[in-house]
Amino acid sequence: MRRIPNFVLLRAFEAAARLESFTQAGEELHRSQSAISHQVKELEEYFGRPLFYRRNRRVELTAEGKRFYDSLERVFDVLEAACQDVSLERGAQVLALHCAPSLAAKWLGPRLPEFTQQHPDITIRLSTGAEPIDLIQMREIDLTISYKTAVSRSGIVVQPMGVERIIPMVAPSSLHADLSARELATRLTLIDSQLSRVTWKDWFKLNGLTFPDRPRQSFDRGALAISAAVDGMGIALETVRLAERELASGALVELGAGQFKAIECETHFLSCRTSERNLEKIKLFSTWLFSKIH
Repeated sequence: MRRIPNFVLLRAFEAAARLESFTQAGEELHRSQSAISHQVKELEEYFGRPLFYRRNRRVELTAEGKRFYDSLERVFDVLEAACQDVSLERGAQVLALHCAPSLAAKWLGPRLPEFTQQHPDITIRLSTGAEPIDLIQMREIDLTISYKTAVSRSGIVVQPMGVERIIPMVAPSSLHADLSARELATRLTLIDSQLSRVTWKDWFKLNGLTFPDRPRQSFDRGALAISAAVDGMGIALETVRLAERELASGALVELGAGQFKAIECETHFLSCRTSERNLEKIKLFSTWLFSKIH
């Protein structure tokens, strides 16, 4: 038997924590304010510690209550999704996809409507995270697109999503007509993508330039580094795949196009379980995904 409190108590706590009110939680759950208060009290007795501070007309989570709510909220989201999956029409399929955050926001997300229009019977459940997913451990995920590296072990098929060009990109407003691209590279502020497998030191060495020893801006997502460059904070060293919209619109331009050597490498990887690679939803999505790669 699982060692968890009665679900009724958990539901009362979740509603009260989310709404910051026993009264509003009672209205949502069709219970009285007193009933919610008693259920929360019973849960606090179960844990042996307070979960709320009682204020006038509102309640506020304690530190323990906040940690518990943050975890419980994710569990409720999973339960809600599971219930929705069961309610799908016969023949419908759910594809649980985990993706690197910047690729999801900048490249995959804008293309997903095309896939769902072509395959209306497949419902996408998209989650994101920077760390590679082990599909043998995370059985609830069907496919994962990872950044920089992928979990490689028996039972998992990993497919690189093609070679990507990584270039210095800058807002046109940051350019100066009286300075060459080489001068700009050594004078403008450099923007670091903390998780990138390619560093500015790599790029400067490849192009025979002296790496400038000065402070740099730093972001933990490629999408944020690209946005910073658009806003004129400096030069971002990022993959063309993530910045395709900004480059196409002119919000960013390649610094020294044709003058510098670009770094090319495999950056994103699609993974699925070997036993499931021939499932219809896996094959349809994989085929579609690679058709979008140029």
